[in-house]
Amino acid sequence: LPGYYFDPEKKRYFRLLPGHNNCNPLTRESIRHKEMESKRLQLLEEEERQRKKIARMGFNASSLLQKSKLGFLNVTSYCRLAHELRVSCMQRQKVLIQSSDPSALASDRFNLILADTNSSRLFTVNDVKVGGSKYGIISLHGLKTPSLKVHMHENLYFTNRKVNSVCWASLNHLDSHILLCLMGIAETPGCATLLPASLFVSSHPAGDRPGMLCSFRIPGAWSCAWSLNIQASNCFSTGLSRRVLVTNVVTGQRQSFGTSSDVLTQRFALMTPLLFNGCRSGEIFAIDLRSRNQGKGWKTTRLFHDSAVTSVQILQEEQCLMASDMAGAIKLWDLRTTKCIRQYEGHVNEYAYLPLHVHEEEGIVVAVGQDCYTRIWSLHDAHLLRTIPSPHPTSKADIPSVAFSSRLGGFQGAPGLLMAIQQDLYCFSYN
Repeated sequence: LPGYYFDPEKKRYFRLLPGHNNCNPLTRESIRHKEMESKRLQLLEEEERQRKKIARMGFNASSLLQKSKLGFLNVTSYCRLAHELRVSCMQRQKVLIQSSDPSALASDRFNLILADTNSSRLFTVNDVKVGGSKYGIISLHGLKTPSLKVHMHENLYFTNRKVNSVCWASLNHLDSHILLCLMGIAETPGCATLLPASLFVSSHPAGDRPGMLCSFRIPGAWSCAWSLNIQASNCFSTGLSRRVLVTNVVTGQRQSFGTSSDVLTQRFALMTPLLFNGCRSGEIFAIDLRSRNQGKGWKTTRLFHDSAVTSVQILQEEQCLMASDMAGAIKLWDLRTTKCIRQYEGHVNEYAYLPLHVHEEEGIVVAVGQDCYTRIWSLHDAHLLRTIPSPHPTSKADIPSVAFSSRLGGFQGAPGLLMAIQQDLYCFSYN
């Protein structure tokens, strides 16, 4: 009935009241939130009850092993399908976080987590009660079953500015620094800051802080990326409002490239001297770093999404690029033909800046939607393998941050997914 709402629990109609009064229990937003919460609780209950999930029909460990022995599967396909099976059987377990300041752990909320190259450490950004953000590093070496324990290395580094983008930087050695992109507020300009990871190790005395600590004033910075390309060593890029700035940390030399839109995400290629950029306009383009001027030819590739691009990932062979946007579309592009060859359905986004995680070794794609569900797809054929509900009530202010690896805690670590939400850290480990 128009203007009425049917409550399936009470089995009767209620009149929808106009306005957005918080005391009104029958606004469309509250009805939608109630339905989402009911669905989340149902999925959580199913996960607890059903320990072994099936990613594909007729897909189990015995059939997989039998097909491998009969020669129907090559080594690559067998490893990929084995990872799919393990992902479908991951079980949630809360991680105990140890710290020198236990009171801070109970009050500071996780904003984001970012694993380093070897997945042995997590860089964390936490929202503090007094306002602003606090940084920390979590060591994952103690992440062993059955008791999952990690240690938080904190530092008295706070910022009252919004952290727009974070990446690990390799200046002195692999993952020696953290590159932060901070948005300016009021009369304080934005900046890109390099923090040595050694600052967070409590064993160093206060006067002995090895590494390089520096900050570059950059107005209106949206994104940042560190280069591991030999042709652009010791360089990082920042995506600004209608401009891309490539800076050499050692020499201070800068290259500037004008764009037609805000650059929200960036990624350096490893083998070719290219920098890929995703814009608010939906355009994805590559910059040839060998170009020294603003003339023709510095845009080498151009792709287009229908909405603002929030994340780009380059696959290992550098022939394909994956991107996600604010309309919830996740697409795999062939860079040689500049055509979309695959699309991953189910991701939910309306306006949030959400990352995309691609793991080619395991053959999976991971993304957290604005509905707080973590979805895992098969990279090979875009099949949705699993949808993980948030352990906490859904809220657009509490979107989980995740990190996936086949070796959490280093090369001898346990495979699985880490999820940070509010003050809690959860591990979805392989069975």
